[in-house]
Amino acid sequence: MRILLVEDDPALSLGVARGLEREGWQVDVLSDGERAMGEGLLVQYDLCILDLGLPRRDGMEVLRHWRSRGARMPVLLLTARDELNDRVRGLDAGADDYLVKPFDLPELLARIRALKRRSEGRIDETLVLGGLTLDLTHKELLHAGERVALSPRELALTEMLMQKAGRVVAKDAIVAKLSTWESDFSGNSVEVYVHRLRKRFGELGVVIRTVRGFGYVMEASDVGASADLSE
Repeated sequence: MRILLVEDDPALSLGVARGLEREGWQVDVLSDGERAMGEGLLVQYDLCILDLGLPRRDGMEVLRHWRSRGARMPVLLLTARDELNDRVRGLDAGADDYLVKPFDLPELLARIRALKRRSEGRIDETLVLGGLTLDLTHKELLHAGERVALSPRELALTEMLMQKAGRVVAKDAIVAKLSTWESDFSGNSVEVYVHRLRKRFGELGVVIRTVRGFGYVMEASDVGASADLSE
């Protein structure tokens, strides 16, 4: 999942970003509303965490601008304002949830997971394919009850493929989701990570097929199945 964090408090921003990255999510960080108005429309984010008290343009103005331009990503507002009217105005402007400062990181993470489930129309916390079970709450991949150790990016790629099991996930979409402004993730990188996962999953009941010119499909494995498909 790729998240945009717009927060002008450096200490809070750093702490939240690190917490999100530990969950295996990709995070882009901005600190002012003027830049957020444009940047939030350039990248297809899965979710935005938006502070209301921003310099240059406040968060409410940013949110209204995004919604007026058709941006549909879930938005979680962060605010020091605890008046009911401020919360109502934020929700009416198009926010999906809010959190009043100060807050605990576990509550923020739980709200993000809930927004993600809601946006995907899911109510369960697991994905199952072949011999693999992905626990979305604890960010763990399991096989026969045992944890399969993966890096954050390997886990994020596995989640993308399992969410669309049996369907093609475009290489460009993978690049977009697993990139951040500070860390490039190229098409060649995707191939490297897919190769790693194929080796890990070879005996775990799933296969990742290449659909040449398009992307990748994760499926329950079949005897004698090839890892490559022609266009």
